Amino acid sequence: MEQRRELLTWEEVEQIIDHLIPQFETEFDAMVIVTRGGIVPGGILAEALDIKDVLTASVDFPSETRQNAAKLLSWPKFIQFPEDSQLTGRQILVVDDVWGSGRYITAVKNKVAAAGGFPYTCVLHYNPYRSLFGPAKPDYFAAITDTYIIYPWETDRGTDKILRDEPG
Repeated sequence: MEQRRELLTWEEVEQIIDHLIPQFETEFDAMVIVTRGGIVPGGILAEALDIKDVLTASVDFPSETRQNAAKLLSWPKFIQFPEDSQLTGRQILVVDDVWGSGRYITAVKNKVAAAGGFPYTCVLHYNPYRSLFGPAKPDYFAAITDTYIIYPWETDRGTDKILRDEPG
């Protein structure tokens, strides 16, 4: 069965961000943005929350395929990650666009915690139906969905290509 897809407008993203911002009760010392999906929402949130220390984490997993479910359980490879000294003892907001399987943001959250930071996860969309982490969920999210979300910053690839691509 093919997964439903939803193409968001910039106005809809603004509404999602407006719904998300009042949820924050913690003041964060820094933000770690999960590349690539978290770059745009992370930048918007960093500005809105006045977080000046913005860091990035780039994580790679072997590609998912339905034929090889074992790859879903593989260990992450960190291509880029902040130094422990930038995280230790600090309240860190970890941002990505969506929690689908949850692998990327959970890997970053765990590495921040291992460095002595206090991570809080944040996504625009949370898909509990795809999550590999049971009852675990993001600390902050704007919407629950079972749809493959296509964000407006992804459409420069052309909507025909995006709508043909298999969701990751």
